[in-house]
Parts: sequence; structure tokens; C-alpha cells
Amino acid sequence: METPKIFESEYRFCLILWEHEPVTAAELVKLCQAQLGWKRTTTYTVIKRLGERGVVQNKDGVVTALVSREEAQVSEIDELMEKKFQGSLPAFLAAFARRQDLSEEEAEEIRRIIEK
Repeated sequence: METPKIFESEYRFCLILWEHEPVTAAELVKLCQAQLGWKRTTTYTVIKRLGERGVVQNKDGVVTALVSREEAQVSEIDELMEKKFQGSLPAFLAAFARRQDLSEEEAEEIRRIIEK
């Protein structure tokens, strides 16, 4: 199953949800107001929209994620690689490595990941 698209403001909402889930919708309203400056109606609209797309579930006023943080991140990376690098992992890694000041430890960790 393909991971539903999560847009930037929705992703910020999901970060809060992933940290606190399961959480009541009322508590999410308070958290989103404090952390994102959202009004109650905005939070409920996002819950509804994400529920319709299969990202979250709101059952009896308790909201849980149906998509994990890792699934959302992998989906975004896949989309980025396809759009900007024609699906080429080597091109993506080359561009990433050129723009980052990697420590020797980070470079070694990347080598270990690639070797797996």
C-alpha cells in the first residue's frame, strides 16, 4: 500500500501526534495551539483531512496515527529522489555528500549502512 501524501503543515501536526499518541482530540487542540499557534477549528480540520486520506484515525475522540514517522519519511525521500534525481540513489547521495560537512564518524556510518 502506498503511503498517503502528508503536506508540510500536516507533517508538523503528525510530529506532535507521534510524540503523544494515543491522544484525545481535545488534547491535540491544546498541543497544536501551544506549538503551532493553530485554532481549534484548524486542528479538527487537519484531523478530518488526514483521517479521510488514511493517515490518522479518530475513534471515539482518541486520535492515533495509521502512518508511522518512518513510513512518512521514506515516502518523502522516495518522492524527492524520483522528482529531482530520476530515481537514482547514487545521484541523490552524491548531491547530498557535496552539500554537507560530514564528520568522519558520519561518513563511516553511511558506509556501514550502504554495505548492509
